[in-house]
Amino acid sequence: MSALAVRHDAVNLGQGFPDVDGPDEVVEAAVDALRSGRHNQYAPGGGIPSLRMAIAGHQRRFHGQEVDPDTEVLVTTGATEAVAAALLAMVDPGDEVVALDPYYDSYTAGIALAGGIRVPVTLPPPDFAFDVDRLVAAITPRTRLLLLNSPHNPTGIVLSRDDLAAIAEVVVEHDLLVVTDEVYEHLVYDDHEHVPIATLPGMAERTLTISSAGKTFALTGWKVGWAVGPPPLVKATRAVKQFLTYSSGAPLQPAIAGALDLPDSYFAGLSATMERRRDLLVDGLVGLGMEVTVPAGGYFVSGDIRPLGFDDGLAFCRMLPEQVGVAAIPHQVFWDDPATGRHLVRWSFAKRSSVLEAGLDRLAALAG
Repeated sequence: MSALAVRHDAVNLGQGFPDVDGPDEVVEAAVDALRSGRHNQYAPGGGIPSLRMAIAGHQRRFHGQEVDPDTEVLVTTGATEAVAAALLAMVDPGDEVVALDPYYDSYTAGIALAGGIRVPVTLPPPDFAFDVDRLVAAITPRTRLLLLNSPHNPTGIVLSRDDLAAIAEVVVEHDLLVVTDEVYEHLVYDDHEHVPIATLPGMAERTLTISSAGKTFALTGWKVGWAVGPPPLVKATRAVKQFLTYSSGAPLQPAIAGALDLPDSYFAGLSATMERRRDLLVDGLVGLGMEVTVPAGGYFVSGDIRPLGFDDGLAFCRMLPEQVGVAAIPHQVFWDDPATGRHLVRWSFAKRSSVLEAGLDRLAALAG
């Protein structure tokens, strides 16, 4: 869809990347690292010490977690590598991996590469509510691992503390491992809160928590991510990562170490700015007649296109760049059963307000 956007000079409200760079001081720190000549060779496989310490400090500051930067933190090439390495480390062929459905697309690939069997726990539209009974029904003697994502892509739901407590109870009862993707941890809106499941009773010793700098600092191209968890899970994940990338982004790592130490005002401002952009896009899509699920977190709004006279999101998104000049992503590509999301389209609000307004102006053609 991004290629179609380029081909037709369309406003890209599809792929989830910001259209502005991150904080100037973070970018300048990377430039300084490049020019110093001290960070242009391989970084340590687990990440440079200052970044691992900064990640540990971030977990303490925002989530009250005490983690050892030497044995419980691993720096990765973005969250995507962390998820893939974790699945390859913890899942044997034939193991079942339970995941919230719809899924971010790399999850299905990672499970398949590990030889695992994907088992969905569906978040049914339009509200995408989590139901613990669906999770219980998905567990079998072959279940090895639960793969979580909250705030969730593509739906934008944020699992509540009660949801997570119910999940933790099931996980402990069945002695499962948990890999949790929390890259949108600082992008939570209204009165919702992000609660890492690793902070709940009985979960720290069985949970690998994954996040990254890309979404928090609008530096998605830097691909600096991390995994935090108990030493055995971190060690196993690092053993796989060694043969994927070994290390990456050496001059970017000290810059992200500094970014994680930015004042609270930065993180609060980020969430407030993105909430305003979310509201701008939601109001615009509703004004066009679309039925929209307002996201509690993340980058994306899910919209039902049937009120506009369309019922196939894939065909709609293939038509949109050329005929309307806007790009979006069909929801059905994220679902275990594509028919469930056939009528839905994912729109990104990780764009400047002027870009969102331009996209909405073009979409007005759909409303007649």
